[in-house]
Order: sequence, then C-alpha cells, then structure tokens
Amino acid sequence: MSAIVSAEGVSQVYEVKRGLFAKAAGLKAVKEASFTVEEGETLAIVGESGCGKSTLARILTMIEEPTEGHLTIDGIDISAGRSSDVKRLRSTVQIVFQNPYGALNPRQKVGAIIEEPLKINSKLSRAERREKAKDMLAQVGLRPEHYDRYPHMFSGGQRQRIAIARALILDPKILVLDEPVSALDVSIQASVLNLLADLQDRLKLTYIFISHDLSVVKHVADRVLVMYLGRPVEIAPKAALYSEPKHPYTKALLSATPATNPDDRGERIRLTGELPSPFDPPPGCSFNPRCPHANERCRTERPVLTEHGPTRVACFAVDEGRI
Repeated sequence: MSAIVSAEGVSQVYEVKRGLFAKAAGLKAVKEASFTVEEGETLAIVGESGCGKSTLARILTMIEEPTEGHLTIDGIDISAGRSSDVKRLRSTVQIVFQNPYGALNPRQKVGAIIEEPLKINSKLSRAERREKAKDMLAQVGLRPEHYDRYPHMFSGGQRQRIAIARALILDPKILVLDEPVSALDVSIQASVLNLLADLQDRLKLTYIFISHDLSVVKHVADRVLVMYLGRPVEIAPKAALYSEPKHPYTKALLSATPATNPDDRGERIRLTGELPSPFDPPPGCSFNPRCPHANERCRTERPVLTEHGPTRVACFAVDEGRI
C-alpha cells in the first residue's frame, strides 16, 4: 500500500479577540501533526473533547487551510495554496458529519440533497443525476421511494445513511467520518458501522475515523492516532495499541473505556488536574501537569514521536524505560 494522505508538521492557530483593546490571542487547535494514511486503510483519530480531532478533520477536507506545515492528498500538496488543486480534490475527499439532524437541509427532498454535489461538480444531465442518486440510495440500504421524501420523515440512522450517500455520490477515494455514530442510538450504531465496512470493501475507500469512543474504534480501525491538546502523542496499529499502549495518556483513555466482560476490566487510571488551556499550553510535554511519570525534562523539553516496535510515541518516560 502507498500513502494517500501525508501530513508533515500541520498546525492550525485561530486568532481569538479577547476584548476591545486587548491583543488577540492565538488558540493552538492543532500543533505539528505528522502522520500518513495508507490507501484502503482506516485510520482512527481519538482523544478527549478539545484535543483537535474535528479541526484536523476540517483541514483534511480542505474546509480550512492549515496555518503551518504540509499536507499532501492523493499526490497533491494542498499547502501550496493552488485553488485549481483544491477544486480537483473536492471529489476525492468527502466528509460525514456527526449530527445527521443538522447535516441535512430540512427544506430539500432527499433526492435534491444527494444530487447537489453532482450539480456543482459534474456535467451530468438531470436524468443521469437522478439515476445515480437512486442507485446510491440503494447502496446505503434505502429504497427508491425515499428519493421524494423530506429528512424529517426519517430516523436518525436513516438520516446518517442519507448523509453517507451524499458523501459518496462524487465517487471519492477518502471519507472523513467525524463521530459518525455518536449521535445515534446504540442499537442503530452497529448497523451504520456495518454499512461503512461493507462500502469500504466494495468501493475501495480510505477512511479517517474521528471518535472519542475507543470501544467503537476497536471494531473499525486498522491504525489509531491518539491526540492530546492538539498534538499526536501515539500512533500504532490497533492490535498493538489495545494490547500494549505506551503513552500514559493512551493508558488512561483505555482504562476509562467500558468493558462488557467483567474479567476484562482493569484498574481505572484517574488523571489529576485540569486539561491545560490551548491558549497557554504548558512548556515541555503538554501532558506533564497530569502525568504521574513526569520529571524535570518533561517540564522543559518537548518529546517527539519515536519508534518503539510498531508504535510511535512522544514520551520521554517511554524512551528512557521508566514505564
């Protein structure tokens, strides 16, 4: 397999006004993120709220431009800022948003919602667009008569299927899934996840799966990227991450994941202290104020991702064999 997405030092800083006469502050949402996504795989990006997952999703879908770094998608460096390249990649990368209730226009019929990307990005006739939209409805498990109905007539799971159909109508290579099942009932989540797995096999898709739910990630991911305060702190194959997590933050996340089997429940790792502000992150390792293994080096020097077997982890305690 070859890398279809490659990020090198990608950062996103927002200028936030703090008052009439106060100087604008820089909110560091994503900082120096470097990773690759292989063609046909599912890379899951996980972390607690505010870690930069959704900001990274917007960068990957070219909704926002990174303030620093290089991002290459399907061989094209979008950091160069060429509008023609970005326009060409619009059909290559598509996104499915978290909330199926807010992602669909309630005033449009389902057929019009699915056809809209074709109207903007293709030269297909009205009849051709209609035929392709109905075919896509069938591929996501909906019926032809749903074409002429409005979103409010569907359940949450059906609406998410409509959103998936809209994302796939341009035949993309990459699908960014931003918490695609977190707003759905647990009984519906499995059917949507099964649909996504089936579509990936049939259409040879690459998935970037954004989630805070490690129990869901365990069933869908090939590799997992763990983020903390805007930075990747661990990247590993799924099996390695769940069997032998390296970073203290990853261990804490996994210990908080509910287990259905009582025998699988390990000791809960409770992190002390509050999540630092992205306006003023701590010096050194961002995790050091909450880390039980932090020493003076962790408080003054920033670790970088280093290889430990199949895992890359940014932690001095791991590098030095202290944990």
